Amino acid sequence: MSKPPLLQPLWQPSRQRIESSNMYRFMQTVNRTHGTAIADYDGLYQWSVDNIAVFWAEMWRFAGIKAAQGCDRVIDDPTKMPGAKWFIGSRLNFAENLLRYRDDRTALIFRGEDVVRRTLTYRQLFAATAKLAEALREAGVVPGDRVVGFMPNMPESIIAMLAATSLGATWSSCSPDFGIKGVLDRFGQTRPKILFTADGYFFKGKPLDSLAKISGIVRELPSIEKIVVVPYTTEKPDLAGLQNAVLYGDFCRNDAEEMEFARLPFEHPLYIMYSSGTTGLPKCMVQSAGGVLLHQLKELLLHTDLKREDTIFYFTTCGWMMWNWLTTSLAVGATLVLYDGNPFHPGPEALWQMAQDEKITVFGTSAGYIAALKNAGLKPGRQFDLTPLKALLSTGSPLSKDDFHFIYDEVKSDLQLASISGGSDLNGCFALGNPMGPVYEGELQCRGLGMKVFAYDENGSPVVGKQGELVCTAPFPSMPIYFWDDENGRKYQSAYFERFPGIWTHGDFVEVTERGGLIMYGRSDATLNPGGVRIGTAEIYRIMEQLEEIEDSVVVGQEWQNDIRVILFVKMKPGFDLTDELRDKIKKNIRMNASPRHVPAKIIAAPDIPYTLNMKKVELAVQKMIHGREVKNRDALKDPEALDFFAGILEIKN
Repeated sequence: MSKPPLLQPLWQPSRQRIESSNMYRFMQTVNRTHGTAIADYDGLYQWSVDNIAVFWAEMWRFAGIKAAQGCDRVIDDPTKMPGAKWFIGSRLNFAENLLRYRDDRTALIFRGEDVVRRTLTYRQLFAATAKLAEALREAGVVPGDRVVGFMPNMPESIIAMLAATSLGATWSSCSPDFGIKGVLDRFGQTRPKILFTADGYFFKGKPLDSLAKISGIVRELPSIEKIVVVPYTTEKPDLAGLQNAVLYGDFCRNDAEEMEFARLPFEHPLYIMYSSGTTGLPKCMVQSAGGVLLHQLKELLLHTDLKREDTIFYFTTCGWMMWNWLTTSLAVGATLVLYDGNPFHPGPEALWQMAQDEKITVFGTSAGYIAALKNAGLKPGRQFDLTPLKALLSTGSPLSKDDFHFIYDEVKSDLQLASISGGSDLNGCFALGNPMGPVYEGELQCRGLGMKVFAYDENGSPVVGKQGELVCTAPFPSMPIYFWDDENGRKYQSAYFERFPGIWTHGDFVEVTERGGLIMYGRSDATLNPGGVRIGTAEIYRIMEQLEEIEDSVVVGQEWQNDIRVILFVKMKPGFDLTDELRDKIKKNIRMNASPRHVPAKIIAAPDIPYTLNMKKVELAVQKMIHGREVKNRDALKDPEALDFFAGILEIKN
């Protein structure tokens, strides 16, 4: 495939770095085993999607999956979506694979906003999990039961997940900043048996109580038989108002030193993940133990080039899939850094001071954080020693070209910047980093191995160099095995397979470049349609991020005179006003750098821009509000009151 000659990469790995990567080692293994002569990522990717079953079998061996028995067949039907069965006959346990190491290397480093620092070795992690697993067994937990966490991102959250899944229970979690209704919308559907919580959490230097919320939650969840409370903000939490509550230390009073792992079929339910829930009751997506394990190890080992000597950090809460993704790094034997709190407390340097102190080699965050960091004027590479840092990962929303340059100018020049994209639906990614390949501005490096991803035009034909729907035309192991309480599968079908039958349509608007990378243009369900021409919101956001007067923005389509017109809401930086001159400047920049069709019909100042708790802009909710339609499940929003401004905006009706 020819490469465009004009665009120069921002970063290119050295020959030594390429040949020392896990990806290169995997490629050589494939060549030796199958008599191929694959020489680069393009060839490896094409081989992986042309030989789906063979690729995943090789990945199983390369990752060293621990299983009680092998499989009879890798996949029953490589063309079937949904419903393909994987690694038929195999039996494994997710927690056993994550607890394969029992030595004195550091497994977890916990850094709390309150300056707490704790560490656990792999030996200590195994011992703590064994005690908790035995306590759960004594409490009657059996395969198929649901165990949930309403927890900060702390070691006990991971220990609880490992203990539950070691018994074959299914784990699900929310972060403690969720409101009562948001939690009930999720846990209320799945009826858990055991609930783990901390007494509270810290945010912006303040301790916040969780037990009052828990009291309101459990009143509506009669299925919960035991509440296990981890002391965090206080030494001895008062449990008097909570029936069936016990302190974590009292719950784990046993002498267990070993663990008996429940080895279950590949497709045994491991996680229940949730959609954002801003446009209706959250979808409860049930994912398999084998599918999540294999898929995430592919992404960590090959695309992230994670090794045992690495220290990996991802800024996440327990309510975002990146927490699940980070946790699987234990199966590689790496050191995980957990952070709980506000990433800008006490200042914007907080996480970079931690990166220096803990010698982090893989730093993961969101595009929103990077934009905020740039706006704060921080220059991490000049202020901190980031010598060990080899990769920076970003997800959650498209990363602008300016932010690509900011990373290389102000963080580190010799660094793999991996902008990645996927979703909770698959607990992983469609587009990822490639440690053997270059990084181009505004572009995700590659489609994931084994993921038959295309951009489809409206007729269902693949297009290159043009925008289209992100689709995946072949099954992959981490697809949901089903949705909760969806006996006939209609919710599952309508979520992904209605647009193009038998083909996963993810809901992202993308371009596959001639280099094999991807450019993200935002959610296709939020795609703008002025004059019947589809345009992505990300193109407008990239331009807005370059304007010094604008702190944030959200763009939506308004139904208007039998068409759609573009409405842009902006949050101004302190000291700036939205004048007619600034409106003209915005329109001119959008016209010159995007197209005349992108130019908004109205530009309106808003006091704030609404986000989900996982820091994703809620374009659809804003769109509903300006049309006078109901927005359900506001508890899924970081600041639900921010939506109120958009209700009944008279200015945009003329």
